Amino acid sequence: MKPEQFYNQGKVYFFDDKVLVADYVRIHEPDEVEKIIVLANEAVNHSFRFALRWDMERTVVPVHFEGAINWLYQPGDDSEWVYAFNRMRFWICLGQAYALTGNEMYAKAFAEQLCHWVKQVKKEDPLCAKAWRSIEAGLRLEYWTKAMLYFKGSPHITEQVVDTFLSSVTEHAEFLMGVWDSYHLMSNWGVLENHGLFIASVILPTSARTLEYQAEAIRRLALESEIQVYDDGMQWEQSPMYHNEVTHDFLDVLILARRNGIALPPAFILKTHAMCKASFTWQKPDGNEPCMGDSDEIDQRDILTKGAYLFADPLLKGRALEHFDFDTIWDLGLAAQQEYERMPSTKDPDSLGVLKNSGNAYVRRGESYIHFHCGTMGAGHGHSDQLHIDLFANGEDILVDAGRFTYVAKAERFEFKDSTAHNTTTVDNENFTVCKDSWECSKLTCPVNFDYNQKQGYQFVQGGHLGYLHKGVFVNRKLIVLQDDLLLLCDEFYTKGKHSYQQYLHCNDAGFVSKVGSNFRYRSDFNDVEFCLLSPDGASGIIPTRVSRHYNECKDNKTIVTKITQEGFASLFTVISINKPNVFSPLVVKKVPVRSNFKGIVFPDYQIEAVTLFKGDSSYTVAVAHQEWASPTDTFLADGCTGFGNVVVFDRTKQEKEIGTCLHA
Repeated sequence: MKPEQFYNQGKVYFFDDKVLVADYVRIHEPDEVEKIIVLANEAVNHSFRFALRWDMERTVVPVHFEGAINWLYQPGDDSEWVYAFNRMRFWICLGQAYALTGNEMYAKAFAEQLCHWVKQVKKEDPLCAKAWRSIEAGLRLEYWTKAMLYFKGSPHITEQVVDTFLSSVTEHAEFLMGVWDSYHLMSNWGVLENHGLFIASVILPTSARTLEYQAEAIRRLALESEIQVYDDGMQWEQSPMYHNEVTHDFLDVLILARRNGIALPPAFILKTHAMCKASFTWQKPDGNEPCMGDSDEIDQRDILTKGAYLFADPLLKGRALEHFDFDTIWDLGLAAQQEYERMPSTKDPDSLGVLKNSGNAYVRRGESYIHFHCGTMGAGHGHSDQLHIDLFANGEDILVDAGRFTYVAKAERFEFKDSTAHNTTTVDNENFTVCKDSWECSKLTCPVNFDYNQKQGYQFVQGGHLGYLHKGVFVNRKLIVLQDDLLLLCDEFYTKGKHSYQQYLHCNDAGFVSKVGSNFRYRSDFNDVEFCLLSPDGASGIIPTRVSRHYNECKDNKTIVTKITQEGFASLFTVISINKPNVFSPLVVKKVPVRSNFKGIVFPDYQIEAVTLFKGDSSYTVAVAHQEWASPTDTFLADGCTGFGNVVVFDRTKQEKEIGTCLHA
């Protein structure tokens, strides 16, 4: 097919006017332009690394080929390098560099590399198996297509190059038509594959067969959106990064379908919107997705921006970008950017956001953000993170998830995936979820008791799990947020036997962690945080750990570990006080007895406990019941405060002495 025929099929794709979009990014995204040019120049010179924001498996050190490229080369023990290499995301960089500069060396490099790959990497060759996984085939159909669109008008895109491209796209589509089973129905692989199949159906010249590609892709994508995405909008694998990748693919399909008059099932469109809303709910104040499961620290606001535009959703726009960023403008075009500028935006006033089906709660107060997880693990990309919390305040992380680092089945994989890599608890130094290899578990953990409430300016979240049921221990955690800078954790361990318990608090490596008296301090340029742990006869200390914010990268870190040993029921109270540097307000916490107003006795700790907290001008008494205590008709008395319920807060600065605020009955 002649190039002019290929580029003028009467179809509408992604960006509209290449020249105007290039002008836009030069003005609004100069840093990204510079980065793309660097990566494109490296690709021209046969030097490759995966350093883009949404590269799923990043690399830092470039791999250089003298002479011909070996598409099957693997530089180390990680096959992910071969997989990422054979997706060719860097060809989009070549296309964008061409659009920005008009330099034909980028078009020449693309055409030569495309033709060389098609000639060298054969699907039927067993030696090429790593390059021909179905997920890579699906991703190539997106990346190749988007790259090809940038080179319109280049003399290097000859009739031979177009024919090579179309022939290979057809081969990919035929391959993916034969890939469909229960695994691909349930895995993100299926979405990435069938998103590519849909794109192939649009970019190929229309025929009876391409319409079959299209119908089958839509059918599969509709089924995948129905089974993979919870009603709360979260993709079931419990990884924000893979959730956002799936969302990106669904949005791509929506863009092309709308622009080319292709009908999509209404349920698919609704699920796509729900996924954008889930990303909205968990987004941290700095715009990043949380590093949950196999996720990296990535600014995800482009996902919300596309979603806000496509669904005309002012709430999404309230946490999205003010203007289209580099990636979004190339996917939607300048006319869409102008429409987006005119759209209203709304700020979400709710302090407690809950994704009920997936078991995730998010508290936003002032400059603070807290995430609490009590839900399914999420298969291979999920981590052993039941009851984990993330804490962010004043522009930085305070308590962090350790990240993922690698997919290779070696010690590092489990170092970052195990329970001890998360801000949670363990029993007898054993993981509650046991990994069999990089992806499979020999023992899973059932989450239970997920509950939440918001009342009188307080937030309450709790959850438990059955991970230690074989040891006769039930684990539960309660979170009470008292004010923007003050929160209380209560870890509960229900058992008859004697066990040891460990609590882990992984601090941000950007700060300094120290023990001051019986408390701990985290100090940085943004925060001065005090941790008070009320652990009877326990031992607390700081251990060296590591944190990984991006694949293949990790840094040394510090983690606060508290250990207690007790027979029968045990509890551990942790109070976290957040301060800005140079305005530190000391925290005073005391455990107070809880009496029965009716019987005149002191309740045992295994029934109900209470603490009184003082910080600056604020003072609270919080009563936490671990089991039923009111018999026959009773109220409790804690530090002069009378109330009823399982979690009750008294604001002592308001002279609250009766009733208080019951957050959990």
